[in-house]
Amino acid sequence: MFVEFLTKLTPADARDLGTLLIECVQAGASIGFMAALAADEAEAYWRKVDGDLPGGSRVILVAREAPGGPIVGSAQLVLETRANGRHRAEVQKVMVRPAHRRRGLAAALMARIEAAAHARGVRLLYLDTSEGAGGAMAFYAALGYTYVGGIPDYALDPDGTPAKNAIYYKTLASGA
Repeated sequence: MFVEFLTKLTPADARDLGTLLIECVQAGASIGFMAALAADEAEAYWRKVDGDLPGGSRVILVAREAPGGPIVGSAQLVLETRANGRHRAEVQKVMVRPAHRRRGLAAALMARIEAAAHARGVRLLYLDTSEGAGGAMAFYAALGYTYVGGIPDYALDPDGTPAKNAIYYKTLASGA
């Protein structure tokens, strides 16, 4: 697997990321979108994300089967810009195409996200997922994230079911 950070989305990257987003939502990933996600809505999301990249407050990591190949996984790190929170960052949109799951790709993406955070002086990562997002809670716990609670009816899962979110954090070890 080839993993890289993107600083600007090419049209091919945007297309691949749109496909990745649509496939993951269709497979039930609770990542902010409803099932039957339209390509134009997915593209609009990635255009917004692309606009955040030059300022350095967002980092996109993508995985490909080979250099230049289609994107099969992605994760984002959103850095806090306010002075009192620059030690923390949020992990967002950890996605792996359904056909590429159960190969350790999500764990590899998370390891690279954590390394990128540490390199930027981040000591605290946090994230949230749906309690109904098949296996995500166990996945994050296995990576050393601590569950701190959730909010009932926080969002809708892609199928429209009200879902409780699950909030996690991880303190990065110094020198990690």
